[in-house]
Amino acid sequence: MGKHSESSEVREYFTKEQQRLRTAARELIKKEVLPHIDDWEEAGAFPREMYNLFGDLGFLGVGFDESIGGSGGGLFDLIAVTEELMHSGSGGFAAGIGSLNIALPPIVRRGTPAQKERFIRPVLEGRRIAALGVTEPGGGSDVANLQTTAVRDGDHYIVNGSKTFITSGVRADQLACAVRTGDPGAHGISFLVIEKETPGYAVGGSLKKTGWWASDTAEIFFDNCRVPVENLIGEENQGFYAIMENFQMERLTLSVMANMTAQMALEEAMTYTKSRTAFGKPLQGFQVTRHKLVDTATLVEASREYIYRVAAKIDAGIQ
Repeated sequence: MGKHSESSEVREYFTKEQQRLRTAARELIKKEVLPHIDDWEEAGAFPREMYNLFGDLGFLGVGFDESIGGSGGGLFDLIAVTEELMHSGSGGFAAGIGSLNIALPPIVRRGTPAQKERFIRPVLEGRRIAALGVTEPGGGSDVANLQTTAVRDGDHYIVNGSKTFITSGVRADQLACAVRTGDPGAHGISFLVIEKETPGYAVGGSLKKTGWWASDTAEIFFDNCRVPVENLIGEENQGFYAIMENFQMERLTLSVMANMTAQMALEEAMTYTKSRTAFGKPLQGFQVTRHKLVDTATLVEASREYIYRVAAKIDAGIQ
């Protein structure tokens, strides 16, 4: 029941270079984040300067090719950094600083060289904040029926509608936004990058949530936004496939975050049962307590192994 970063499973899946990356991320979190995280949670946001810092040190670019301004590395490099971000104790901070990992992949996979230079490099450098806009007030997982429309008008699309629960949405400079350009259903969806300064683009106040407070989460409105056709990512009406590609990595990342939350809860329980006494001895001295801790540790370890195995298959190109 030792800490996950010291387990044999971690040594099996992660190279020495990735372990050094993990250590560097852990030290950064310890120095720059942990002393302030409680205040950031109460404030509902963390300083924008954190993007600059993480960008300057190359952490925002982990998993992105160097040719587009990234730091290189693969899936397990990103997992190592994500796990250490979670050690901040704030899922909201991890989600906010990492929102680029769901906003940029459609541009990486389907964007033109000019789009990558314009919409990816500044984000990896920490100079711009990127968010993904898919979820709408009237529907969450029913992506095929999204209602935000983008009607072609010469060299522009006229966008109308709204998005909600958008991570980093309050401060995002650019939104990789799923819009309806064609007929109803999955085959009428496209991706546009909509920039915050576009006339008709409006952001509601940060939504209040039961958790992840440090992540600014927004509702975004589009009122006749004129978006250049050159901001279309990939082919028109092919955006649904980009969303499905994104969901696979989103689910893996959320699984990593959930497992780390469970790991930290277990570590807190271990500490508590050592210090809390009842009937003259620590709680950890009672057999029922020990059984519960062992059962919990087994579930945490099993879920971690499952996540790593899935990640290894993805990394090997096995879909």
